[in-house]
Amino acid sequence: MTGLHQDLGNLMRYPNKTIIRHKLVVPRSARQILQPEEVYSSANRSRIVRKKIVIFLNFLMTMAVLITFLILLLYYCGASIYNKPGPLPVNSIFLIQNGESLQDIMDNLIRNNIISDNRVVFQYMTRLHLGSHKLQAGEYEIKKSASMAEVIEIIRSGKRILHSVSFPEGLTVKQILKRLKEHPILEGDLPSQLPIEGSLRPDTYKFSWGTKRMEIIEQARFAQQKLVDDIWERRDRDLPIKNKKQFVILASIVEKETGRSDERAHVASVFMNRLKKGIKLQSDPTIIYGIFEGEAKPKDRPIYQSDLDKKTPYNSYVIKGLPPTAISNPGRASLEAVANPSHTDDLYFVSDGMGGHVFSKTLKEHNINVQHFRQINSRKKDKTN
Repeated sequence: MTGLHQDLGNLMRYPNKTIIRHKLVVPRSARQILQPEEVYSSANRSRIVRKKIVIFLNFLMTMAVLITFLILLLYYCGASIYNKPGPLPVNSIFLIQNGESLQDIMDNLIRNNIISDNRVVFQYMTRLHLGSHKLQAGEYEIKKSASMAEVIEIIRSGKRILHSVSFPEGLTVKQILKRLKEHPILEGDLPSQLPIEGSLRPDTYKFSWGTKRMEIIEQARFAQQKLVDDIWERRDRDLPIKNKKQFVILASIVEKETGRSDERAHVASVFMNRLKKGIKLQSDPTIIYGIFEGEAKPKDRPIYQSDLDKKTPYNSYVIKGLPPTAISNPGRASLEAVANPSHTDDLYFVSDGMGGHVFSKTLKEHNINVQHFRQINSRKKDKTN
């Protein structure tokens, strides 16, 4: 009998009773009973964990944003201070000594009222600004009201203040060394042994603070050697001089004989003609060098007749040919003149009283020119008196 028929039978048999239908419960295993709860518990825990992770990540992102904002704010404030005009009232010279640290430089900048006393900003922004660059020792010109950034950029660029020392054409080695010794910026000792006369190039040499005197000497020596080598290669091959030493010696004499560039080649031709004919050079500057040994002749000291006969290795009124060394340091123009002198037959020249010279082929012509010069000189003295 089915369950429905059974219920109808019971209803007819017991009309006053309520029939309650019970659902048949089939027993399940422990695994079946526990499994739904296990699935529910695992899913719940996963949601909780995910929620915590999201909260934590949100926290990290919030902190990152806040930290980034604070860093940017600090950088902005620091950059504002770093680029703000400084307290320096006028242009000033600032010196960085060899071996000074960034801390030393900062202290000196503050002490000299070049930058304001914001040490943290200066150090942080400067390290950021410099990167791998290093600050070079030397003197720097800092402009009025320069900001920290401008000060560091000037120093970082290495554009140090340049000083100079000049060696005019015709100075002797002793005169050049005297200039180097007296220069207040140059450092270090002079060489214990004098450089060879004629081996230093006349020029103006630029240098920064801390340069050694020997550095300038070596620079001048190298420059002169290069110049001599270059001009010697372009010389007239039909010259009575045999080597570069004689070349420099004769150029040094030409250098002392005339200061006019337009007549150096003519003066050189006179000496070349004399050398070819075996005539003594008879150059007054060689007398002076022999007497004063490379020191400057006093301006009020004339050349006496007795000086012409004085026996020194340099007196070309006494010796034949060239002196043993140069008598000055010749410049380019004199070297060029000796390498390619004018083609003349002249053997003599004398001052014209106006800064130049009068040239002649014979002694007779020369004596007339000498007499004329003496007359001009005499008239000048009369006007002075």
